[in-house]
Amino acid sequence: MKTIERPRPGGRILPVLLAILACAAVTLPAAAPVRAAAAPSLSLTVSMERPSTHYYHVVFRAEGLAGDVQDFKMPVWTPGYYQIMDYAKNVKDFRAEDGAGRPLAWDKTAKNTWRVRTGRAAAVVVSYDVYAFNRFVAASYLADDGGFITPAGVFMHAAGLLGRPVTVSVRPAPGWTQVSTGLDPVAGRPGTFAAPDFDTLYDCPFLIGRQEILTFEAAGRPHTVAAYDLGSFDRARFTGDLARIVEAAAALMGDLPYRHYTFLVIGPGGGGLEHLNSTAVTLNPASLDDAGGYKRWLTFVAHEYFHLFNVKAIRPLTLGPFDYDRENYTDLLWFSEGVTVYYEHLLLNRAGLMARDEVLDRLGSTIAVYENAPGRAHQPARLSSLDAWNGYFGRSEHVSNTTISYYDIGCGLGLLLDLGIREASKGRASLDDVMRTLYRTYYRDKKRGFTAAELRQACERAAGAPLAEIFETCAETTEPWDYARYLAGAGLAIDLEPRPSARPWFGALTQDRNGSGVISAVEEGSPASRAGLSAQDEILALDGARLTPRPLQEILGRFKPGDKVRVLYSRRGRTAEAEIELGRKAEPSWRITLLADPTAAQKALLDAWLK
Repeated sequence: MKTIERPRPGGRILPVLLAILACAAVTLPAAAPVRAAAAPSLSLTVSMERPSTHYYHVVFRAEGLAGDVQDFKMPVWTPGYYQIMDYAKNVKDFRAEDGAGRPLAWDKTAKNTWRVRTGRAAAVVVSYDVYAFNRFVAASYLADDGGFITPAGVFMHAAGLLGRPVTVSVRPAPGWTQVSTGLDPVAGRPGTFAAPDFDTLYDCPFLIGRQEILTFEAAGRPHTVAAYDLGSFDRARFTGDLARIVEAAAALMGDLPYRHYTFLVIGPGGGGLEHLNSTAVTLNPASLDDAGGYKRWLTFVAHEYFHLFNVKAIRPLTLGPFDYDRENYTDLLWFSEGVTVYYEHLLLNRAGLMARDEVLDRLGSTIAVYENAPGRAHQPARLSSLDAWNGYFGRSEHVSNTTISYYDIGCGLGLLLDLGIREASKGRASLDDVMRTLYRTYYRDKKRGFTAAELRQACERAAGAPLAEIFETCAETTEPWDYARYLAGAGLAIDLEPRPSARPWFGALTQDRNGSGVISAVEEGSPASRAGLSAQDEILALDGARLTPRPLQEILGRFKPGDKVRVLYSRRGRTAEAEIELGRKAEPSWRITLLADPTAAQKALLDAWLK
């Protein structure tokens, strides 16, 4: 703000001015007291009388709105899932009334905006239905077997009032007995929950129906598991292992940023999504039947749970407060998502649920995924984060060949950061210290996200040395990483020798489409690419044998590298045949192993890092 100097009144001017003011003070009538406008009161009610129709009915009552016009908006995405979902496309039968039930005029002014002519009504009530038949963590579902609400896809907000408190009343379908959410219940009002603002509401999904409820305490906090179906798995073991994960995270961070936490197991499918004090995860109960499947499940849940620190509390500056009308870009998803992948393994190790060798095996496998991907030569970690909105969740041939996963490559960067900090600081600090610093400084004290420069500063302060190679080369370019040097500090080696695979290399991925094998992507430079095959080609037969719905790689397992295979395929209604000589692809395994004779310093670093 620029300050303007004003001349001071002098001589006779000041007495005259004072006299005028005194006269005015005597003769002016007393002003009427100004009555402050009441703050808007906002409430939502959602009902589901006929779940088989897959429609939720929502009533949004807003009292105390100012002005003649009010926009009601539906978010176009939900936090944590970096894709435009266009939830408004599922809305039908929007209506607007005043508090007495008189219709109010309205118009749709954008894909997610309904403008209501309120006429300064004391209360405005809008209602609408939302179609919900996608059992997915970033969508909503309603059917005879239960309901799941992603709030950003069901509940509108009044423009300009995102920061206002709101209550949500849930009216379950007849016979449904449970409503599970991370929101706090309103005392004396069954089925009603309170959110201090819409950011909180949009971060607290609902599971509704007859779900099983399990409870446990960990790190001094109550935890709930609300599960659509856990199959026959041992409940005590299930909650006991979750408690160990919570305890490991609390010990790592020294704090828990919630009063209670809810695990919402929403049913079969794939994927999980983190929230403020809950997580929504899918589960196929049969996957828990073997030790490997159960370990993968625990790893998956540990990832979503640790997001309550890394993403929800420790977050890039642009990831909150959110703009719900458009993409919220950040070039730090490699840290927010990828480093969380890194910590999912560490949490299980510290909880006593994953041995050291298993952690090393999983880290090596993750490195192999992104290092052997075609996109590794085209996209660095920073851009994989920034471009997430541009197709990562809608895979295409182009995306498959030119991008890498910020989850996987971020895990690798987390490994390098942790080992680099530990070695540079001679074991006095680690990536754990960075996480605690970010949590305390930006979440607790400054109550905001961090910038890329602040992240680097925190890492280098912990290391006591520059980390330019990691932040400038590894994160910013597609140059090779010196894994061997970083791993050597912990007495570890990595297998970098390319070895030919025993499996034949075809180079095309297929998807089953109504029993047909349709190519989804062709790898650049592969035998399939050289033969001219393309995405969307339908493979009809191999060597005259009709292709079955079995995966293509399984069928190709009958052949060996060097074999020539006749491929009959269909492209835009025309059939053609190509002869393809199957190749032999040579790639490093990226397997991480212990050195035979580590030094005392190397052994000490490894022991401090992994149990």
